[in-house]
Amino acid sequence: MSQFVIVDRAHVEMNGVVLLSEVSFVLGAGRALAVTGANGSGKTTLLRVLASTVRPSGGSVLISDAVPDDKSPVFRKQVAALLGLPPFARNLTLREHMTLVATSWGYPLTVALERADEGLERFRIDRYGQRFPHELSSGQTQLFALALTLIRPMQLLLLDEPEQRLDVDRLGLVGGILRALVESGTTIIMASHNEELVHTVTDARLNLVEGGNVYRG
Repeated sequence: MSQFVIVDRAHVEMNGVVLLSEVSFVLGAGRALAVTGANGSGKTTLLRVLASTVRPSGGSVLISDAVPDDKSPVFRKQVAALLGLPPFARNLTLREHMTLVATSWGYPLTVALERADEGLERFRIDRYGQRFPHELSSGQTQLFALALTLIRPMQLLLLDEPEQRLDVDRLGLVGGILRALVESGTTIIMASHNEELVHTVTDARLNLVEGGNVYRG
C-alpha cells in the first residue's frame, strides 16, 4: 500500500501556546483515519495543517510526496476539505452552487448539471435544489455543505466533525456515503466525536491527548 500521507513530528505553536502537540503517522491511499480527542487537543489544527491553511511550527508533512501547498493547482485538485461551513451565495440556488463548483473544476456544463443533480440526490436534498441555502434547516445545510465538497475531484478528503447538525437518520446516510468513497479509493482524514460514524467510516485512529498522541493503524 502506498504511503499517501506522511506526518513526522508535526506541531503548531502560536504566541507561545501549543495548538498541536507533536504528531506522527503514515496513512496509505484509500484508507480512512479518525482523529479523536477532547476539544482543544488539536484536531482542527491538524486538519488545517494538512489543508495547508496553517503552517506547522516544526516537523514535516507530505501528501503524495509533496509538501501541502494551497497555491499549487496539483495540490488543490488532490485535496478537498470541509472545515466548517463554506461561504454560500444568497442569490444562488443549491443546484446553481453545485453546478458552479463542478464547472470551476473543468466539467462541461452538461456534465456539471448531471453531477449537481446526482450529488443532491445522493444526500437526499434534491427536492430542495431550487431553494437558496439560507432557506435550509441546519441539518439540510450540513448535507448541502458535504454535497458541495464532494462534487469536485479529490484523492484526499479532510472533514472536521461532519456529524454536526445531523440527526440519527442523516448520520447513517453520511456514514454510508463516506464509507463508499473509501471503498472506491478515496483517502479520508476525519475529526469526529461520534463513535458510530468513526466505526462506520474509518479503519485507523489517531487519538490526540495532552502530553502525547496515540496512533492505531
